[in-house]
Amino acid sequence: MVSGWWRVEAGRGWRNRSVAPVNIGQKPPMKLISINVGTPQLVSIHGKQVETGFFKMPVSGPVAVNQLNLEGDGQADLTVHGGHDKAVYLYPWENIVYWRKALQRNDLGPGSFGENLTVEGLSEGEVAIGDEFAIGTARFVVTQPRLPCFKLALALETPSRPKTFLESGRTGWYLRVLQEGTIQAGDEIYPLPSREPTRVTIAEFVELYRIKRATREQIDKLLSLAALPEEWKDRLRGVS
Repeated sequence: MVSGWWRVEAGRGWRNRSVAPVNIGQKPPMKLISINVGTPQLVSIHGKQVETGFFKMPVSGPVAVNQLNLEGDGQADLTVHGGHDKAVYLYPWENIVYWRKALQRNDLGPGSFGENLTVEGLSEGEVAIGDEFAIGTARFVVTQPRLPCFKLALALETPSRPKTFLESGRTGWYLRVLQEGTIQAGDEIYPLPSREPTRVTIAEFVELYRIKRATREQIDKLLSLAALPEEWKDRLRGVS
């Protein structure tokens, strides 16, 4: 990526302005409430046909988890979607409830944001890059937040939504598959010990990306994360 994409700045610490962690004393159970899949389809945008795998529908019963996706799921533009580091996209149900109210859209439900897994009891303010989870017989590791694109605006019929989505901090996050297996709606989500030397939450990472300024300490901290994809590390090395 372009050198200077992140601006190094002194004397600033991590900030988490958008999504506060859940109070541990009142934390709800972590659960998978819906599995959503879909294959790429052609849609019309300003008279032009565009292929997208954004549209997902809930499915019932056991679903196989593979290294690159879920059974029955697919991505269209593999240059920006899919791959080991973006095999599964997770979005909290609490965020969908938030958007229902903010957008006055009661039709929003599991899969509306293109997510594969709709979960409850997890948030961007708690979950960190490198966190590992067991769901069913599969295991996952958190790799990065999802950055919104024009297809989100298309799906929600709201032209300004990508910017609002990013500013809200309610981005959800991608998972890499550590162990293939089978999952099913209703499965509990079990946190596993992280192998990372430090913690950077999804909310912290999104805020840093949004303001595009970072201290040397923050950059070094991000570069130390084994789960962070090399694409992101290459961007960060451009200002190291």
